[in-house]
Amino acid sequence: MISDRALPAFDKIDLPLPGKASGKVREWFDLPADQRLIVTTDRLSAFDRIVACVPFKGQVLNQLTNWWFDQTSDIIPNHKISVPDPNAVVAAVAKPFLVEVIVRGYITGVTTTALWYRYSLGERDIYGYSFPDGLHKNAALPQPIITPTTKGLAGTHDERLTCNEVVEKGLMDKRNWELIQNAALAIFKRAQELAQKAGLILVDTKYEFGEMPDGQVILIDEVNTPDSSRFWKADSYPERFNAGMEPENFDKEFVRIAYAEKGYRGDGEVPAMPEELWAAASQRYITIYEKLTGRQFIPGEYPVQPRLLNALRKANLL
Repeated sequence: MISDRALPAFDKIDLPLPGKASGKVREWFDLPADQRLIVTTDRLSAFDRIVACVPFKGQVLNQLTNWWFDQTSDIIPNHKISVPDPNAVVAAVAKPFLVEVIVRGYITGVTTTALWYRYSLGERDIYGYSFPDGLHKNAALPQPIITPTTKGLAGTHDERLTCNEVVEKGLMDKRNWELIQNAALAIFKRAQELAQKAGLILVDTKYEFGEMPDGQVILIDEVNTPDSSRFWKADSYPERFNAGMEPENFDKEFVRIAYAEKGYRGDGEVPAMPEELWAAASQRYITIYEKLTGRQFIPGEYPVQPRLLNALRKANLL
């Protein structure tokens, strides 16, 4: 178990590098030679809001994503160049496609874009796929499907798309879209196989792709993490499904549930939560990393900023 001693929140980073940009969880900095430093913080988002910082979460996301990059680089290249620090990666700069590639292996979910939500409203033609009557929530699909969405820019929401609409609306050309669909399904298949060996079910996930200056398509962002994916415990799934019970989730969903039980769904002031929740969240992220990779998690030193500065100097990046 990782010590639950108080650690300084790693919620922001200041580096003597140009071109800083911030996302919900990550900070980007420009580097020479069309490269970029991506630093993953401990910020945790729920309901499109930053609600807390979870110790070691950023390290888990960075190291797990880079492990997945290594597991799938034979399927499609990715943006990873080097990993100078547990919380950072040096990446090739690619132009992101404005399409998020959601791959779903099960009919589940309660958000307005989720398959089960649409199906439960009586829809049978969803994302361009035809679904029969009589399906049950959390059932495995005959085969994984892709349900793309637009990549919402600042102040906008993602919009549902069919696979055909990606090309019809000019979001991507046919050749690149076919390449990306094939790559996404192949990555998902391999990830499901590796997750099963770890006692987990990869239910669904989000992939993002970009285009290099020479036209090469690569995998970018994060891959098969508890932030971008839904995982269930494999051993209890059959019994719980047959009993009509919800599967045991093994991602960050339990944090959303904790907030929802307090009546919070993204509006108004974020309620205070007990420290035990964040200790449990930290341990869950670490456990997922260890289960999937088969490696022991070695926590990086806190505070993160001085450690990161030293690592970047050693790598001649500062």
